[in-house]
Amino acid sequence: MAKTQVFDYMVNGQYEQVIHFYDHSTGLKGITVIHNTTLGPALGGTRLWDYKTEEEALIDCLRLARGMTFKSAAAGLNLGGGKSVLIGDANKVKSEAYFRALGRYVQSLNGRYITAEDVNTSTKDMSFVAMETDHVVGLEGKSGNPSPITALGTFHGIKAALFKRFGDAEIAGRTFAVQGAGQTGYYLIGYLLEAGAKKVYFTEINEKHIQRMKEEHPEVEFVKPDAIIGMEVDVFSPCALGGILNNITIPQIKAPIVAGSANNALLDEDRDSKLLKDRGIIYCPDFVINAGGLINVYHEIHGYVKERAIADTARIYDRLIEILTIAETQDITSQEAARVFALNRIEAVHAARSNYIPR
Repeated sequence: MAKTQVFDYMVNGQYEQVIHFYDHSTGLKGITVIHNTTLGPALGGTRLWDYKTEEEALIDCLRLARGMTFKSAAAGLNLGGGKSVLIGDANKVKSEAYFRALGRYVQSLNGRYITAEDVNTSTKDMSFVAMETDHVVGLEGKSGNPSPITALGTFHGIKAALFKRFGDAEIAGRTFAVQGAGQTGYYLIGYLLEAGAKKVYFTEINEKHIQRMKEEHPEVEFVKPDAIIGMEVDVFSPCALGGILNNITIPQIKAPIVAGSANNALLDEDRDSKLLKDRGIIYCPDFVINAGGLINVYHEIHGYVKERAIADTARIYDRLIEILTIAETQDITSQEAARVFALNRIEAVHAARSNYIPR
């Protein structure tokens, strides 16, 4: 991608910073994007992925950072949106020195960006980052692994969608197809079963995760990855990587509800959210339904109390009811309604800060 195209992307998407970094001693190579800091410092996890090209990594980071801005705003948090992606094979590059080098780069941003774990990074990895910077959350002994709380928020979001579709929020008697069972999907399946789900199907590409699910929950049925989208269930829940909802896959969906934790589930936000709406499918915008993990680590910044974090996560139900109602009454997509919901808060705070007050 040419530099002029990067700046075009920044201008059109109203991004603040795009930073490329490289550490010669460890081979650390990555990108940090800060999208918007109107509400507070940008917070977003660090994703480690073996991207085929640098352009693919950049586009992923840009989209994820923007999503974090909307997620923070819609969740009522005083945070902005950012993200980091590291380019490499997680099975080869990880080491203490590697993540301490990342910590030094995070520290160099002087608090404008706060990182956390994400795909292929763990709380252990973040403990190495924390040796070099205070601007990291999701640490062991504090809020810890955000996946269970992300899954809990997704669970509450599913209940909101069930209420809007069927008039009650009961999980019992309903059927679900969950795509991805590595982290959030794994915990979500547990919550669904505990709440009395009639049947849960899942798919996963990691053999270890497949075996874990079969051993712990033999009643959950494994289906092949290319079959999960077309399952005749009440809820399709994408909980893996983004872009799964697009002009090819949406026509295959038989579920009346799509509600999952995957970031950037829509390949093209405007086109694909309209495709879902035109088919009469209720879609829970990803940056609203999967905000539980963010809410959890936000509480770590201000002194972590688990019960308070869980209570705040449960409010995802009310936010989604409000957003889905806006979409219904204004005849717009749920994605557009969620963006309006988030942008209204950002603009209101921006206006309130328009005058200088010394501290």
